Amino acid sequence: MVKSAGEPGGSYWYDGEDSAVDLLSALSGFRAADHELRRRLSAGMEMNSTDLSALRYVIAHEVGEDPATPQALARHLGISGASTSKLLDRLTASGHLERVPHPRDGRSRIVVATDHAHAQVRERLGGMHERMLAIAREVPPAARPAIIEFLRAMATHLDTEAPPEELTAPEV
Repeated sequence: MVKSAGEPGGSYWYDGEDSAVDLLSALSGFRAADHELRRRLSAGMEMNSTDLSALRYVIAHEVGEDPATPQALARHLGISGASTSKLLDRLTASGHLERVPHPRDGRSRIVVATDHAHAQVRERLGGMHERMLAIAREVPPAARPAIIEFLRAMATHLDTEAPPEELTAPEV
């Protein structure tokens, strides 16, 4: 359960009773639950979290009819070309991905999810997504635009937040 600002252990950053702090606490709890879910899913599919992120990226690009290239996958994951090659070797060997010729550029390759990967994702995530949609539908329609704007603004903030300056060692 997520602790609110007024509860012991509630908020490290903010003092006092404030529903905005409770909103941030709820968001933090959601992010932690999402992270833990992805860890459990990747373990259940016998892959690491980077492999699962790669599979999700490839499937999302298939749905968007925008072929996923190994180079774009490497940029998305923030890993080197050599690491991407090893990742693709693993996911090809496990039957989750295939490298196929690019449909518009025969000289290059794209990455696609196999029928096995799609079946595994549907089997493991289908029920969860149905329940998530049911929960979203419980939000009053008039409140949805504000929630959508809040979540998009938070995502933009997190995507554009500069990395912290390098930490200095404490003086001894």
